[in-house]
Amino acid sequence: MWFSPKKPLSPSVPSLGPSKPFHSTFFYRWSTLLAIKIVEGIRPSSKGSVLMLTDRICVKYGRLVHLSEASAVRFVAEHTSIPVPKVKCAFTHSGRTYLVMERIKGDMIGYLWGHRSEESKAKLLSQLAEKVRQLRDIQPPEGCKIASVDGGSLFDCRLPGSVTRFGPFDTIQDFHRHLREGMDFDSRLPPEVQDLIKLQNKSWPLVFTHGDLSSLNILARGDEVVGIVDWETAGWYPSYWEYTTAYQVNPQNSFWVNEIDKFLDPLPEDLAMEQIRQKYYGAF
Repeated sequence: MWFSPKKPLSPSVPSLGPSKPFHSTFFYRWSTLLAIKIVEGIRPSSKGSVLMLTDRICVKYGRLVHLSEASAVRFVAEHTSIPVPKVKCAFTHSGRTYLVMERIKGDMIGYLWGHRSEESKAKLLSQLAEKVRQLRDIQPPEGCKIASVDGGSLFDCRLPGSVTRFGPFDTIQDFHRHLREGMDFDSRLPPEVQDLIKLQNKSWPLVFTHGDLSSLNILARGDEVVGIVDWETAGWYPSYWEYTTAYQVNPQNSFWVNEIDKFLDPLPEDLAMEQIRQKYYGAF
């Protein structure tokens, strides 16, 4: 933090939005909770947020999981041909959210990437580019805000702040101000921060965005992309957001940086803008 904000962030208390349960019958809730208890007893080392219940069914659950992810997956399935997990049910119980989904069988696209032929890589990245185009073709609703698909709050653990969810925001400027931890323009700021604020005052169209197109979240079998998973960061964002977040790669998958421009339209100026923001206002 390089300068104290003049006024509190807006909004100060993030809305959880109108996300609703899906197929939340007593049977689904009871059988899910029972299955988790049984499987965790057999495999106590399974501490991650995703648990494989059977060969075909998995459950993503925890206090940071949100019903809006289920809404995003169902929205993408309805408006595109992108392969996503089929949501069986989604509900909240005792402060935890549970998303029960059909598994997509495939390996993370980065598995043995270095051993693939250039032709194989090109086929996969071309398919991925086509799926991203489908997302871009979805028209935002009238009065669209920077928000989850349900119009509620968003999640991205890579962003600074003391709350796990943030937004929604009426304008791109409100969103950018949040990213700057409430900072407004001031001539006493470092020149680079002044430039950042000027750059962030531009306008961008809002597009539906996955928000984490890491090699870890794309599944492949052979030369076919068979799934895109982990839609927890999805929502309506400025059009550059997909590109700049893709560059926040897991250090264990640093090779992915060299592939991003092959399936997303390069936006070097926007990437430079975001890198300044991360320098002063934090990245994960």
